[in-house]
Amino acid sequence: MRKARIERISPEATASGHVRAAVADDDLIVRTCRAARDNPRGREVHRFHASDDDPLQRMINALCPGSYVRPHRHVSPEKSESFVILRGSLGLVLFDDAGVARERDFILIGRERGVHLADIRPGVWHTIFALEPETAVYEAKAGPYRSDSDKGFAAFAPAEGSPEAAAYLMALEDRFRSVWGLAPRAWGD
Repeated sequence: MRKARIERISPEATASGHVRAAVADDDLIVRTCRAARDNPRGREVHRFHASDDDPLQRMINALCPGSYVRPHRHVSPEKSESFVILRGSLGLVLFDDAGVARERDFILIGRERGVHLADIRPGVWHTIFALEPETAVYEAKAGPYRSDSDKGFAAFAPAEGSPEAAAYLMALEDRFRSVWGLAPRAWGD
């Protein structure tokens, strides 16, 4: 199969230029992970859907350790969201409306653990974070994508880029690692 043309569509995303079919081979996953590493946010998306209007949004989402995804939910309109692990391991945390996450709400998605997919119902507060370098997931959710209404961000969690965001992520990931018996992460400066 001939490789699809890859085009940059934003500072944080590329898209497949396929007409009939596209594949996610090791080369594409590694390229997307490297782009995440080079991105100041520590994330990169490679989009398979043709446009934001597509009824099903499909993408590779690569994350680096330390990339903060503010807890959010999809309610307007209601959307489920699914993650399938491609490389690395991912922490998924679910919250109640007050921002409380119980131990059972800490989900480790990793091939080595035998957990390959997580599906989140509409309206459930959640966040994700990479537990190791070069973590990538296949993500799917209903479209269309509208930047102003795709996510409702949690008031209980700091905004991305705020001074409190790094401390919030560190505390959450440290608790996650403790719950799962994972080695602590060296956080650096």
